[in-house]
Amino acid sequence: MKPVRHRLLVALCLLPLATTTSIVLAQPPPVPIEKPSAAPSGTTAPAEVVEKKPQPTPQNSTKVAQPDQILEAISRRQKFIEADRLYLRGQIAAAEKLYREVKVPFVKESTTRQPLEPILDPTQLSPAGKVYWRETEAGITQKLQTRALVPLRLLVEQYPEFIPGHLRLAQVLQQYEHPKEALVVLEQATSLYPAQPDLLKAKVAALAATKQWMEASLAARQFALLNPKQPQAPEFAQLADENLKRYRKHIRSKLRGNAIANVLTGALGYALTGSLLGPFSAVQTTTMLLRGESDVGESVAKQARKQLEIVEDKVVVDYVNEVGQKLARVAGRNDFKYEFSVVLEDDLNAFALPGGKVFINAGAITRIKSEAELAGLLAHELSHAVLSHGFQLVAEGNLIANVTQFVPLGGTIADLFTLDYNRDMERQADNLGTRLIASKGYAADGLRNLMVTLKQQQKSSPPIWLASHPAPANRVRYLENLIERNGYNRYAYEGVARHAQINERVRKLLVEKEQREEKKRREK
Repeated sequence: MKPVRHRLLVALCLLPLATTTSIVLAQPPPVPIEKPSAAPSGTTAPAEVVEKKPQPTPQNSTKVAQPDQILEAISRRQKFIEADRLYLRGQIAAAEKLYREVKVPFVKESTTRQPLEPILDPTQLSPAGKVYWRETEAGITQKLQTRALVPLRLLVEQYPEFIPGHLRLAQVLQQYEHPKEALVVLEQATSLYPAQPDLLKAKVAALAATKQWMEASLAARQFALLNPKQPQAPEFAQLADENLKRYRKHIRSKLRGNAIANVLTGALGYALTGSLLGPFSAVQTTTMLLRGESDVGESVAKQARKQLEIVEDKVVVDYVNEVGQKLARVAGRNDFKYEFSVVLEDDLNAFALPGGKVFINAGAITRIKSEAELAGLLAHELSHAVLSHGFQLVAEGNLIANVTQFVPLGGTIADLFTLDYNRDMERQADNLGTRLIASKGYAADGLRNLMVTLKQQQKSSPPIWLASHPAPANRVRYLENLIERNGYNRYAYEGVARHAQINERVRKLLVEKEQREEKKRREK
C-alpha cells in the first residue's frame, strides 16, 4: 500500500497533482446529535470485540486461550451487543450500565479534576482573588508589565474558573508582544471551558493575529456547529467564513509567487533534459493548486481509483460511507464533497486527500473491532483533510517539489517534504477526530481503542498506517486525558454486532482476491 501511496504523492509534483493529507480546536462536551444506525436483525458478532483488557493475538504470543478466557470473551461480547441494542432503543442509562461493566476505567480516571463552574464577575472571586485582580488592573493602568503580569498569572493559576482572568492575561501578553504565549493561554482556557463564547472569540482572534487563518476558521466553525442554540453561533459562522477567505487569499498569493519560479524551473528542466514535460508539469501543478484543494482532491482521487482496486460491494461501501458522512456533517468544511472509498488491500492503512477524499483499506476494517473504532480511524483521517494539513504542505512545498523533479532521486526528496506531518498536526487530528466521534454519539474512546489495537500489532510488525504517524503508545494516554478533561462519553454506542457483519463480508472479499491472484500465478 505504501509504494502506491508514494507514487500518488510523486504524481503531486508532476502532472496529476497528489498528496495524502493527514488542527485543533476547543472541545465542547459531547451531545449525541445522531444515533448510529442499528445492525440488521439476525446478525451476529465475531469473537473479537472492544475488549476489557488488551489480549495478545496468536501472532504476538504462543499462549493458548483457556476455556474460561474464551467464555469470558463471549460474555463480554454479548454484553456489548446488548448494550448497543439498548442504546439504539433510547434506554441510555441501562446501556451505560452494561458498557461500564465491560470497559475498564482509564488509569487514574477517578482522580481527574473536573472544571469548576465558570466565574464571569470579579465580585464573585474570593478576597485573595479580588486582590490579584485589583493589582492587575493597577499594573495595566500604570503600564507596568511586571506589575500586571505577576498577579495575573497567579490569579489564572489559582482561579482557572475565572474567565476574565484568561482573557486579560492573553490581552496583556499580546500587548507586550508575546502572541504565542497568549495563544497557549487561550488554548488551555478553551480546553477547560469550550462553551464560553468570549474565550473562543479571543482564541479565534489570536489565531488570526498569528496568521493561522485555517485554524481560526475551524475553531469558529466548530463552535457554531456544536452550539447551534448559542445566540452568538451566527457570529462564529461568519468568523469562520472570513478567516477561510483570508487563508485562501494567502495561499493564492503564495502560489502566484511560486508560479513565476515554477516556470523558471520548468525552463531549467528543458535545458537539462531536452523535454517540455518539465515546464508543462510546473504550470499544471500551480494551476491546479490555484483552483483549490477540492479540485486537487478530485483530480488525485480519480488517479487513485485507477491505480487501486476499489471495493464495490454495496453493503460494505454504504456502511463506510454512512459512518464517514455522519462525521463529515459536523467537521466544519461545507465547501468539500466528501467521499469514502474502501481499497481491497489486506494492510491496516488509511489516508486522505485534499477536499475530503478518504481511502481506507479492507484490512483496516477486518482488524477494527467495532463501528466506534472505525469512526475513530475515519475521523482522524477526515480531520487531516478538514484542517488542510496536506494541502498546506503541498502548497508551501510546491516550489521545492518542482525543483527536485530534475535532480536524481528528486521525487523521493519531494515525498519527504509532503509526508512531513509534524507532531502538532497528528495531535490536532487526534483531538478533532475524537471530538467528532463523541459529537455523533459514538463511544468517545473509539480512536483510543484503535491505538491500543495498533500498539498490540506493533509488537510483531508495525502496521503501514504508522509509517507517517507517531507511535500509538505515546498517544493512548494523551487520548485518555483528552476524553477525561472534556467529559466525553466513552460509555456510548460501540456497534459491535453491526461491524461484525461487515467484517465477515470484507474477509470474504479478501479471500476471493487471494484466490484470484493464486489462480493467475498458477496459470503463468
